[in-house]
Amino acid sequence: MAARLRLLAGYSSLSRRVARSSGGLRALCTLSTTLRSGAGEDEIERIRREFEDAKRSYLSIPSALKDMPKMNPQGIYVNKNVKLDDLQVYGFDYDYTLSHYSEHLQCLIYDLAKKHLVDEFKYPESCLQFEYDGSFPIRGLYYDRLKGCLLKLDFFGSIEPDGCFFGRRKLSLSEIKELYGTRHIGRDQARQLVGLMDVFCFSEACLLADIVQHFVDAKLEFDASYVYEDVNQSIQHVHRSGLIHRKILSEPQKFLKKNSQVFRFLKMLKEKGKKLFLLTNSPFYFVDGGMRYLLEDQHFDGNSWRELFDVVIAQANKPSFYNSDHPFRVYDTQKDTLAFTAVDKFLPDQVIYFGDHLLSDLRGPSKAGWRTAAVIRELEDEIEIQNSDNYRFQQAKLSLIHDLLGKVNAAVVSTKKGQVYRALLDELNAERRQCRTGMRDLFNTSFGATFLTDTGRESSFSYHIHQYADIYTSKLENFLSYAPESWLHPPHDIKIMPHNAKVPASLFGGS
Repeated sequence: MAARLRLLAGYSSLSRRVARSSGGLRALCTLSTTLRSGAGEDEIERIRREFEDAKRSYLSIPSALKDMPKMNPQGIYVNKNVKLDDLQVYGFDYDYTLSHYSEHLQCLIYDLAKKHLVDEFKYPESCLQFEYDGSFPIRGLYYDRLKGCLLKLDFFGSIEPDGCFFGRRKLSLSEIKELYGTRHIGRDQARQLVGLMDVFCFSEACLLADIVQHFVDAKLEFDASYVYEDVNQSIQHVHRSGLIHRKILSEPQKFLKKNSQVFRFLKMLKEKGKKLFLLTNSPFYFVDGGMRYLLEDQHFDGNSWRELFDVVIAQANKPSFYNSDHPFRVYDTQKDTLAFTAVDKFLPDQVIYFGDHLLSDLRGPSKAGWRTAAVIRELEDEIEIQNSDNYRFQQAKLSLIHDLLGKVNAAVVSTKKGQVYRALLDELNAERRQCRTGMRDLFNTSFGATFLTDTGRESSFSYHIHQYADIYTSKLENFLSYAPESWLHPPHDIKIMPHNAKVPASLFGGS
């Protein structure tokens, strides 16, 4: 909260310095001031010339922007109050929570799944030539089983204007409206959408797009719902058959990333007397082999990594696992008794579960009354980008352009909208598109940021974080920077996502 208050205070003090240091942006502010009166077309033409002067001079980043406080890439961000001292039981998923993987894993899943499509579903052998493109997908996309499109939606369920792909081709806004009638996805249309919410979905999203593009290029008719079923079944086969597990364990140094800080965090919790459990859909032999490799440098031998956890539950069949009234009363073959019965005495809000899959990992615990923590690896990189001078300047410029566009429209409501007025609107809109593109490409050239849309709204992925994660962070060890007695609460001035700090137009003198 203190950091947030300093940020707000910074905005106030910076506004005066920026007004003196940025001639171009000051010119834009003058432009916004002239628009407060009912301007005619002659005035609009004069404003257009001022806008041209401003464009030439605001290319350099104002020095004041560099002094703005930055968000912490390793921070813990809070949607709902969580008092860490009240938590007595800590649960963890395995994949992408306790363990993290290299980019080689996505390539492996992609290659094994495309081979299954050819061998079992008799897809053309030319599909074997496809290669995984890690620069294409992001987390939180949707596949339309009726139309075959990959979609990025905003917080309110509208299609991102630059976030709709048919195969590997981006559809224009006019094509989106022709296909869907509107950018907003209605309830009936939403039933046809499949969310791709976890990290394993990167390879699935890429393969879906490549298969659709293959059929388009070959001029072959296809059913988009069957494409999804075939690709999804192939992805599931890769996991359920054990192909991927055996491959990872055969070359752990290629696929798994060691991190001693995770061990420090788990050990700290044990020393504080907390109960720990590991709950995963992966088979035990895979978790056992992975944990042995990850902790082999921490002087853990044999099965002793299990000493960190009171209970380990593999092949849990999440999210169905959470439907049980007493999900932890399972038989422990090692102790020949019902495991974890002692934890039944704890209230649901004394249990917190960490996972990366918002739907299978966190939705069930959230509904059961547990506290939930999302581990989103991309968060750290996205905050680093949002902290960059380039992004912040583009964000500030975009905010100011939005302000000007609204005032231009308001100023000429009662006048004839002539050619000069339309030309100014076109130029402002072009500048807005340039800002949006520049900001999007800093994250991902196809779909932009995971948490934000190009229009500055939170994404649909942010909606799921907001709904099912009480807190979220980029990795487990970030908790080592917080006292175990910390009381985590959301900043009072945040409407949706606490890590998304906006640069307001008022910083540059706009109203």
